[in-house]
Formats: sequence, C-alpha cells, structure tokens
Amino acid sequence: ISRKLQQRAEQMIPGGVNSPVRAFRAVGGDAPFILRGQGSHIFDADGNEYIDYVGSWGPLILGHAPSKVIEAIMDAACNGTSFGASTPAEADLAEIVLSAFPHIQKVRFVSSGTEATMSAIRLARAYTKRKYIVKFEGCYHGHADALLVKAGSGIATLGIPGSAGVPEEFIQFTLALPFNDTDALEHAFKKYKHEIACVIVEPVVGNMGCVPAPGGYLAALRLITQREKSVLIFDEVMTGFRLAFGGAQELYGVVPDLTTMGKIIGGGLPVGAYGGPSEIMNLVAPLGPMYQAGTLSGNPLAMAAGLATLRHLREHKQEIYPRLDKLSGELVDGVAAAAKDAGVTLCHNRVGSMFTWFFTPGPVTDWDSAAKSDTESFGRFFRTMLDNGVYLPPSQFEAAFLGTAHTEEDIQRTIDVAKQAFASVHA
Repeated sequence: ISRKLQQRAEQMIPGGVNSPVRAFRAVGGDAPFILRGQGSHIFDADGNEYIDYVGSWGPLILGHAPSKVIEAIMDAACNGTSFGASTPAEADLAEIVLSAFPHIQKVRFVSSGTEATMSAIRLARAYTKRKYIVKFEGCYHGHADALLVKAGSGIATLGIPGSAGVPEEFIQFTLALPFNDTDALEHAFKKYKHEIACVIVEPVVGNMGCVPAPGGYLAALRLITQREKSVLIFDEVMTGFRLAFGGAQELYGVVPDLTTMGKIIGGGLPVGAYGGPSEIMNLVAPLGPMYQAGTLSGNPLAMAAGLATLRHLREHKQEIYPRLDKLSGELVDGVAAAAKDAGVTLCHNRVGSMFTWFFTPGPVTDWDSAAKSDTESFGRFFRTMLDNGVYLPPSQFEAAFLGTAHTEEDIQRTIDVAKQAFASVHA
C-alpha cells in the first residue's frame, strides 16, 4: 500500500515528498507511509509497527499523541484555528521560553526553524550594520538562500553541494568554515575585520549526524564574537528543551546573543522562534526597522500544543532529562557493543537524547570526518532495522532522538534487532 501511495504522490508532488529527506533515496527501498503514532511507536499503511527514533526529527520529546497535548490542541481548535490576530496564549508560551533561556528578554514566534534562523540573521545584520555571516560546514540552518552553503542534512544525504537557484551574489557574504576549528574563525575575523555581523552555530550539530562541540569550543566562539562585537547565534532548533530544559546553552554554560528554536516549542506543530536581549529584539518591527512578519506566527493551535509540552517538561524536568540520558546511553552503547561483536566498524556520538551511529572508525568531529562514513553499510543496516520494526532517520547524516515514551523494552528490542542488522552489513 505504501508503494501505491508513493506512486500516487509522485504524480503530483516533486519526488512524492514534501521534504527531501523522506525520499529514502539514500538508503534504498520504499518509504513507509505513516498513518498514526502512539507513544514511542508509529504505524504504517501496510499494518507495520515501528519503534520510532525520528520523532518528527526531534520535537516529539513526549512521544506521539500525548494526551495532554492532544487535549490542548482540541480545546484550542474548538475556538478557531487561526485569527491573524493576537491571542493570550502567545504571551503564556513566551513566558515559559523566557524562564528557560535567561538571556532572552523578548522572543518572536514564527512558523518554522528556517524562518527563525533567517530572521535572526537579518536582525544581527540590522544590529551590527555589517554584511558578512559565518556558518559552519555541515550545519543546517534551514533553506534560506544565504544558508544553503555546505549545509549538511538533506543536502548531504542527496549528495548536492549547495542548491540550484541560489545566485552566487546571494551567498558572497556567507563564510562557511570548518566546525570545531577556532583558528579558521580567528583567520576569518582578521580577514574581514569589522565586517562580520554574526556567527551562527548548532551548539550540538544534528545535521551531519550528531556532532558535539568539544570542551571549550563554544566558549571560544563566545569570547571571539564578544571581542569582535559580532552577534553569536545558537541555532537550538534541535537542542532547545531537548538536551536540557534550557537547551545546549544550559548544558554547556555558554550564553549566545540570539537563540533560535523549533517545533518542540509547539509540541511538534509548525512553529519556530528567535529571541535575545531587548536591546537587539527592539529592532524588530513594529518597534524597530527590521521587518519580519507572518500571518500564522503565534498560531493558536501551535501555542496551545507548545504550552502543554513545555509545562510538562518544566514540571518534570528533574526526572525527564536524567532518564532520557540514561536510556539513550543504554541504547547507543548497546548497539555499539553489538557492532563490535559482529566486527562492524562503527563509532558513535551522543549528547543526552540525541545520537548517531557512524559507519566509520571515527572519531567524527566535523563534516570531513562525518563524510568518511560508509553510507552503503548504513543503508543495509537501516533497511534491516526497518524490516524488523525499528524506524531510524533514513540518512547517515541525521541525528536520531529518544523521547519520554520510550521504554526499557523498546531499547532492548532495538539492540536485539541491531545484532541481526549488523550481520546484514557483512552480507
């Protein structure tokens, strides 16, 4: 049935998908069409059940269809789905975001992570009156023109160097530097003295697989940007409220100037946000000259789902985050041990409940080392896992996620299936 649904979709939708990573082109085989999710499991059109480690690419930290979130959405929907006008829930959600990220004094809600990063960069340029931006190879910050340079994620999965349709003139002010290399950043600031508006980084990269920054790297970025009066932007679209209630910046104790967030703050519904000190945020229209707008920004359904999600995380953060860390550690180490027993070359990265197994000796610390992964072996591993009821990201270069709905039984089952899968890697 999934294949028929795919063929039907292909007649009307490019590649039959509304986001390229769903295409399974990198791993082969047919992509299952999902009908529903419950807790840590999803169910496809062919009647198959899977343990899900994608979680809508991270935001479903409470699992699929948690009752509190669904009830909140239904209650909000009964009052109307969209007004293009302000609702009380927007300030309610803003209050929780501000409580979790102390450096944020004001926040603006948008409808996607792409919008959030695009707007934060525009704001950094408005604030500094400079043109150049620094991003890092393998970091994905959405599909805005200036950011589709060595952008990891789906671009890496499909083997595309950048993107057609992006004129060179649009990216001439984007400097793509190697991740985890402070010297390269120092060199850029010397070469473009007083010209770099901002440095944007995923504090734990999730879009070349999970690649954490080593100790001191984020602190170095903070020191350099402060010295150069450049804006430091943490793209916490994946890491915010996932690695800790206050995101990666709470975990590492490094505070950026601006933070961008994604769908976790909308309980998985279409939402994003960017925020920072009032001094910078007051430049945003209608207060200031930096224009950014959106009819669906602060959508009442997304605000309701986000409130239910973040309130639950805030109330239970003392038990949720340690448990996620413990279960994720058991899973990642268990699968790595199975690979070792089977004689399969594998390394792994994990921060909290975000992780990747790389089919390379490693270590994986940047895009060049991630790109050495054996993607064919990953594809065989992925397909065997899928055939046996474990749904992983269909790309070597995307992080996997664990949520509060996952159980010890899920973990053990996944490790058992991985033992079979590693046998297929050698096949």
